[in-house]
Amino acid sequence: MIKDNFIKLYENSFRENWNLPCYTDYGESTSFTYGEVAEQIARLHLLFDHCRLQPGDRIALIGKNCSRWCIAYLATITYGCVIVPILPDFNPNDVHYIIGHSESVFLFTSDSIWESLEEGKMEGIRGAFSLTDYRCLYQRDGETIQKLMKYIRNHMKKAYPRGFHSEDVQYKSISNDQLMLINYTSGTTGFSKGVMLSGNSLAGNVTFGIRTELLKKGERVLAFLPLAHAYGCAFDFLTATAVGTHITLLGKIPSPKIVTKAFNEIKPNLIISVPLVIEKIYKNIIQPLINKKSMKWALSIPLLDVQIYAQIRKKLVDALGGEFKEIVIGGAAMNPEVEEFFHRIHFPFTIGYGMTECGPLISYAPWNEFIPTSSGKILDIMQVRIWKEKPEAKLGEIQVRGENVMSGYYKNAEATKESFTEDGWLRTGDLGTVDAYGNIFLRGRIKTMILSASGQNIFPEEIESILNNMPFVHESLVIERDKKLVALVNPDSEQLEALDLNHPDILKTIMDENLKNLNSQVASYEKVNQIQLYPTEFIRTPTRKIKRYLYNNIASNQNSISVKE
Repeated sequence: MIKDNFIKLYENSFRENWNLPCYTDYGESTSFTYGEVAEQIARLHLLFDHCRLQPGDRIALIGKNCSRWCIAYLATITYGCVIVPILPDFNPNDVHYIIGHSESVFLFTSDSIWESLEEGKMEGIRGAFSLTDYRCLYQRDGETIQKLMKYIRNHMKKAYPRGFHSEDVQYKSISNDQLMLINYTSGTTGFSKGVMLSGNSLAGNVTFGIRTELLKKGERVLAFLPLAHAYGCAFDFLTATAVGTHITLLGKIPSPKIVTKAFNEIKPNLIISVPLVIEKIYKNIIQPLINKKSMKWALSIPLLDVQIYAQIRKKLVDALGGEFKEIVIGGAAMNPEVEEFFHRIHFPFTIGYGMTECGPLISYAPWNEFIPTSSGKILDIMQVRIWKEKPEAKLGEIQVRGENVMSGYYKNAEATKESFTEDGWLRTGDLGTVDAYGNIFLRGRIKTMILSASGQNIFPEEIESILNNMPFVHESLVIERDKKLVALVNPDSEQLEALDLNHPDILKTIMDENLKNLNSQVASYEKVNQIQLYPTEFIRTPTRKIKRYLYNNIASNQNSISVKE
C-alpha cells in the first residue's frame, strides 16, 4: 500500500509553494499562484458545504484544459467527493449518459458545451457551473445555489475573517482506499466503462513521478494533452501540482504549429506527449532536411555524420523550447523509423506504457536507461506476467497487478469480471514480451491482430508505421477484407496541393509506387493487396489512437482511387 496520503500531498504543496505560480491559461490573462488556487478550492468547499454534499458524491467535469478545470478537480477530491472527468470531444448523448450513469450531482462545464446539453436529460444534476468564472449556470428547483455564488466573497470573509492564509489549508482525512475518480474510457453511448480508481492508484502514479524527479519545484510544464485522460492528468497536472511546478494549460488542439510556438514561449522542463504530436514535428522539421540529396551524401561520410546528427538534435531540441530534460511518450505505439532516428541522434526521449485502468502507468525508464523498441521497465509497485495459451508461443498477453490497478468498472460487474483473471491479474489486451531486466516489449493488440491464411500473426500497426513514412501519406489504416489486406490511406492534401500534384492520375501513380515499396519491406504474408484512398482523417481516441472498430467493415468506395498490386 502506498504510504503517502494522496490528499495530504496537495495540502502540503499549497502550504509550501504558496507564492509560486501554479496554473496559467495559455494565451489568456488567467493565472493563479498556489495560494490563490487553495483559496479558490476553499470557496468551492463552502459551496459544497452549503449544498450538504456527502463523501462519495459524484461531480462531473467537462471542458478544455484550463485553470478552473484543475481547481474544480482538486476541490472535489479534497472534499471527499468523486470526480468524473469527461472528455470535451464526447458528443452530447455520451455526456448525458455518463452524467446519468455516474449519478453525478454537480457539473462543472465550459459555456459552449453547456449550450449543447439538455437539462431534462440530466435529472440528477442539482447545479451546473461555468469553467469561465464558476457562476451558476443552472440550479434545480428548490436549490439556493445562485444566491450563494453571488455572495460567495461575503461567505469567505465570514468563514475566514482574518483572510485566507496557508495555515487555513486543512483538508479532511481521506483514506487512500476510498474511490476518488471514475474515468470513462469510451465515447460510445451505452458502452462507456467507468474505470474506478482509488486514492491509492492515483498516489501510486504521482509518488512515482515525485520519487523519480520527473518534475521539481519551480519547473515548468505545458499541459497540451486532454486532462480528462489519465496520462496527461497524472503527470502534467497531478504530479506537477504535488511538487510545486508551474503548469501552463493549452486549451487548444495541439497542432505542430501551435505546440512548437507554445514550447518556445513556455520552455518546459518536461514534455509529456503522445507519438502523433512528436511524429508530426519530426515529419515537418526533420524529414525535409534529411531527405535532401546533399544531406544524404553528407550523412554517408564517417565522422561528418556525427556532427550533422548533433546539429539536427540541437535543431529539434530548440524547436521544443530547448530546456527540457526528456520527452515521455505514451498512449500509443511510436513509429519505429522515428524512434530509431531519435535514438541515433541521442535525442532525450523515452517511451512508457500504461492504460486508464492503471491510472495509467505500468512501465517507464528515464531516457538514458531506455532500451530502444521497448516500452520502459516495469514499475517497482507493479507486477507483470506474460500469459500464453500455448507454452511454445513466442508472444502472450501482458497481464498486470499492483498498486496502480483499478478496483473495477462502475456498475458493470460483468465487464469487471471479464477484465480480470481468476487469480486476480488485470488483462491488458496487449501482446508482448518481457526481458530478464523487466523491460516490456509490445507487439500489438489482441483484438487488432489478423491471422493470415497460413496461420501467421499480422500486426496492422507495424505495416502502417512503414506506410505512414512514405511520400504524401498523412495516415493509414490496414484492415482485412475478403481475407486480403487493404490499406486505407488519407493522403497529405496540403503537401500535394503545395506541389500541384493533387490530381487523380498523379495520385494513383504515387500510391502505386508506395504500394510496391511497402510490399518490398514486409513479409510475404503481410503484403497489402490494395490501397484505397480515404477522404478524411480517421477518428481517434484522446491519446490519438485510431478507433479501428469504426473501419473494420468499411466497404470499398467507388468514388475513391483504388490501387491494386
